[in-house]
Amino acid sequence: MVRIRLFETEAGRLMEAGRLPGFLHLYVGQEAVAAGVMSALADTDQITSTHRGHGHAIAKGARFREMYAELFGKATGYCHGHGGSMHINDLSIGMLGANGIVGAGLPIAVGAAFASVYRDDGGVAAAFFGDGASNIGAFHEAVNMAAVLRLPVIFVCENNGYAEFTAQADHMLLPDVADRADAYGIAKEIVDGMDAVAVHLAARRAVDRARSGGGPTLLEAKTYRYYDHQGVKGLRIPYRTQEEIDAWKARDAIDAMESWLVEHGHATREDIDAVWDRTRREIAEAIEYAERSPDPDPDTDLLRDVYTTGNANTTGDAS
Repeated sequence: MVRIRLFETEAGRLMEAGRLPGFLHLYVGQEAVAAGVMSALADTDQITSTHRGHGHAIAKGARFREMYAELFGKATGYCHGHGGSMHINDLSIGMLGANGIVGAGLPIAVGAAFASVYRDDGGVAAAFFGDGASNIGAFHEAVNMAAVLRLPVIFVCENNGYAEFTAQADHMLLPDVADRADAYGIAKEIVDGMDAVAVHLAARRAVDRARSGGGPTLLEAKTYRYYDHQGVKGLRIPYRTQEEIDAWKARDAIDAMESWLVEHGHATREDIDAVWDRTRREIAEAIEYAERSPDPDPDTDLLRDVYTTGNANTTGDAS
């Protein structure tokens, strides 16, 4: 959670300073969901993410260097500077990619789960999405297919209360996104998304269910993003009250976890400070690496990763 918080805080600072191009959807405030779910998955399990995907990538094991390089649009980035903030992926750690299209990761995760069943490799796929994406057709198609085929998928709804700028009460009648699981006959669970341990335990139950052939779970984590939908600065016409923001910040997941660790003797304040200091140094080195990395070469990189040069069969011969 500290790694996500500091990565995002520095990314926001860089954008405010005009040093990052493109869009930036910050994950600050929601760290317990990514950390809790990823700690219940195996390294070989796969995930799909959203436009607010840095936290998922980091929790799954993505490296700071390549992430910052991608944000800077550099050739050493995860997508060689072509994808930017909303498209970071690392197949080697099971991160199938963030996605700028709302809800688009849901059917991709179902496909990954289908492939795991076909290969009989025991893999589980997790799809992260927001409350607004539960109104997208891809959500219903993905959940329906996963339910019918009893696929090993965890649908993780990070319900931060707003679909971009629209409060949940203004775009759906049900009080909980998890209630939509009833229509498809799959398991559901609602968890406090500001409690990393609670998220981990709920995710572990869902993972165990999926891996044992019990089918998918719709896991709804009630959480909150501290910054605006995009970037750091808020809208000129605010859609959230400062009182609401302050109330959620008072329940900060990192503060709560640190207090619990100290109270129960699992760590000292010095141990915790060392984590923050070590992560700050790693981030500073990663930013320096990204800034000195080369830009993509338009003469050679324009079509890189767009077309394959593999042995695709173009003759129609099925052999």
